[in-house]
Amino acid sequence: MLSCQRGTAVPVENSLIHPYLSSTMIDVTIANFEEEVVAASMTTPVLIDFWAPWCGPCKSLGPILEKVEIAYGGRFKLVKIDSDQEQQLGAAFGIRSIPTCILMMNGQPVDGFAGALPEGKVKEFLDKHLPPAEELPPAEEDIAEPEDSSPAAVLEKLQEAVATDPADDNARFDYIRLLLQHGQLDHAKAAFAPVASKAPTVRKFEALQHWLNAIESGAAHPYATTAQAGFDAKLAANKRDFEARYALAQIHMSQQHWVPAMDELLEILMRDKAWNGELARKTFVSILEIIEPPKVKVADGQIPPDDPVVATYRRRLSSVVLS
Repeated sequence: MLSCQRGTAVPVENSLIHPYLSSTMIDVTIANFEEEVVAASMTTPVLIDFWAPWCGPCKSLGPILEKVEIAYGGRFKLVKIDSDQEQQLGAAFGIRSIPTCILMMNGQPVDGFAGALPEGKVKEFLDKHLPPAEELPPAEEDIAEPEDSSPAAVLEKLQEAVATDPADDNARFDYIRLLLQHGQLDHAKAAFAPVASKAPTVRKFEALQHWLNAIESGAAHPYATTAQAGFDAKLAANKRDFEARYALAQIHMSQQHWVPAMDELLEILMRDKAWNGELARKTFVSILEIIEPPKVKVADGQIPPDDPVVATYRRRLSSVVLS
């Protein structure tokens, strides 16, 4: 299996020529990733090929992937991402060598492989996840009406689940989380009140408590931009002003800007892990709980993949806490 480590140039003939010049594959960038990959994978599996112009094995794998795509007759969609030009996407998926292929289904990565596999191995990889040709969805006229997945419909379904079984902590967590995501603070507080006493012992409810606290803290700063500038000035003068840094993290949380919030909390943890009863660590863990999507179903024997952002920040937290 051939692969290239990032930054290790492989001499290839006429390397300035695009290796997929005649391909029908779609070039994906950060600008069209949501549409061409995430949204598209909700109906058709999407195979992402991370490559670079200087990578010799990428030029070997590319034509194989194109050939297999044609042979599979629409059972999956093939896209390519230039890992040099789209380093943010490469980092999000934890790409360390190329070529690397990631299979997306229902908006989530389900499996992947690295290196220039032969055609048979590529087909073997795909066949673990794709339905056989004879099991493809029926013709359009035979397709049942899809379930309403709008936020309002999902909220109604979760509300009904909580009403039917008030002890279903998972349904209540999902219900409150969705209410907060859509700014329905009063309804979220009402749904949280019956389980607020569980927050110290149930991680899901502790996460919601931290989020509600952040929203209340953010409400104390109605002009978020001005407040952030003030906290930034305090931190420029004193990087160990943990009160200011935590308040800044709460503003980010109240706006659902999760990555900047976790970055600020990591700054506290790197300087004082035990600050304020480990409040930074507990809040960081709560954010991971809030943003982690449900695990996707995979084939028997396969391990459901982690969300790239959650996986990255879980590793960063472990690195800081254990250092």
